[in-house]
Amino acid sequence: MPPRRAIDVRSGDPNPHKWRVSLTEDAFDSFIAHGGDAARKVFGEGSLFSPLLFGKFFDPGDAFPLWELESEPLLSGLRSTSKTSVDWFETDSEYVLKAELPAAIKCEIEVSGPKEKVMEISGLWRGRESDARDWKIGRWWEHGFVRRLELPQDANWKKMEAYINDDIFLEIKIPKQTCESSKVQNVQAKESEFV
Repeated sequence: MPPRRAIDVRSGDPNPHKWRVSLTEDAFDSFIAHGGDAARKVFGEGSLFSPLLFGKFFDPGDAFPLWELESEPLLSGLRSTSKTSVDWFETDSEYVLKAELPAAIKCEIEVSGPKEKVMEISGLWRGRESDARDWKIGRWWEHGFVRRLELPQDANWKKMEAYINDDIFLEIKIPKQTCESSKVQNVQAKESEFV
């Protein structure tokens, strides 16, 4: 059994052009129709990376306010037919996201926490690395996958932890800021305004 593998959480990406090519509903339908089993496993019904995960078409490259919604009402239909293993919830101390990654396609996952409080989960499909140097700025869905999520205001992304378990289960834990850490960050932000 493969071990639990930690994923580095990076702060932002210097490329301002990534995700600019929107995945439209027509482009998605065409891609799924011609993309074969691999595309259906990555973007299929119930996948974290599916544009249809939230009940209507939503480009995974656009940030989604995940923790403003409860997972049960949104995913109950998919869960009743065992079509998803995506779940998110919050406890008193943290926000948690769990999702199954496509088992048929091995992927490298990257979780970033930029300053604007948007978390990106992205990766290349194995075997497509060589022809996808700048894959995030074009028709990204042909080379990889992404899900961008807005983080709650009290999320402490600097202490975020991300893991892949058994090579197919993604788990992300984002601690909530305590009152003390919020005060320190506010003071640091105000100090940086004067520099």
